[in-house]
Amino acid sequence: MKPSCDLLHTKILYVDWNCYGGQDMKSALHRAGATLSLYPFSPRTDRTDAAFEIDFTNAIRSFSPQYVFSFNYFPIISKVCNMLETTYVSWVYDSPLVALYSYTLANPCNRVFLFDKQEYLFFKNNGIPTVDYLPLAAAPGRLPSDAASPNAVQKYRADISFVGSLYTEPKHQLHHRIRNLPDFTRGYLDGIMQAQKQIYGASLIEELLNEDVLSELRKACPCPPHQDGVETERYLYSNYFLLRQVTAMERTELIQKISRQYALQLYTNDKTFTCPGCTNHGPADYYQEAPYIFFHSKINLNITLRSIKSGIPLRAFDIMGSRGFLLTNYQDDFLDCFIPDEDYVYYTNTEDLLSKIEYYLSHEKERLEICRNGYEKILSHHTYDCRIPVLFGDLSGK
Repeated sequence: MKPSCDLLHTKILYVDWNCYGGQDMKSALHRAGATLSLYPFSPRTDRTDAAFEIDFTNAIRSFSPQYVFSFNYFPIISKVCNMLETTYVSWVYDSPLVALYSYTLANPCNRVFLFDKQEYLFFKNNGIPTVDYLPLAAAPGRLPSDAASPNAVQKYRADISFVGSLYTEPKHQLHHRIRNLPDFTRGYLDGIMQAQKQIYGASLIEELLNEDVLSELRKACPCPPHQDGVETERYLYSNYFLLRQVTAMERTELIQKISRQYALQLYTNDKTFTCPGCTNHGPADYYQEAPYIFFHSKINLNITLRSIKSGIPLRAFDIMGSRGFLLTNYQDDFLDCFIPDEDYVYYTNTEDLLSKIEYYLSHEKERLEICRNGYEKILSHHTYDCRIPVLFGDLSGK
């Protein structure tokens, strides 16, 4: 795969943590000719840490990079880069990410790329000049050369697969911390979550959290905003508590409904989840197993985390980049990059999902043509190599 950007002699201090796409990004930067210095990092939410700031300052001064790069945005890194007048490039793939509401987002050192266009427009329209919109990417070269081998076929062949969290794991069940709510408040929250579950392409919950409900949520589980940020309690309760619960309900219900009619292969961290017709394999390794799964599944499902407003999840790029067939819920940003029913297929409700599963399982020629189209579109426009010129190019004309 040829690099699409010449970064020869460009020094990049790479903030190295265990994130999805990290290996792919480092490989793309090496292909582009960049000189990388890896700074080992553990994701952190603290905004001030004197020892870290001294160490990171020394790392920058020692290496003298043109850029510091990280996946996701970290205010404490921006703070140091701003002090040293070093450009900080961050590419956000998580949602929600409360760090974006830090005052540091407006630091002039920043180039913060958001994969969700609605989120980007929110910040841009509120006067933040340091953000830009950039969809995520795929690494087609990650699909192994033995992907079509008999052993791989036997191990990973499937009609329908879903790879991802069910948000039923304890670390995601923040909703369960909201206890001792009055019956009316609990009923109200259940009602708006059920309503949200029926709607794609729009988020209702945050604006429906009125002051009376917020008052009860504060009593049940305080969630104060950061002192150096502008996030609201509505944002925190909506995105970290309630929309995760909507996602958990939606994913488990859809898997159960699909499994009543079809064999479904599930790869998830929650090894306790069971339902008839569904085989739970436990988690799949992102680099070593997922490409095989996507390649050998007739249909790969994407059920987007509900806090992602319009963006294309990384899973969707990974599926198409592995020559897999993608069947996803509707998300606006897909239309910026792909053509429905030509590169991928989307569904609008449960009945539509089941109908399209039935259709594409029985129309192999159309399904394989969509796989090819999506893969070719990835190769042409949506690899990590394609993104590098935007991330590290000249933005002065924008």
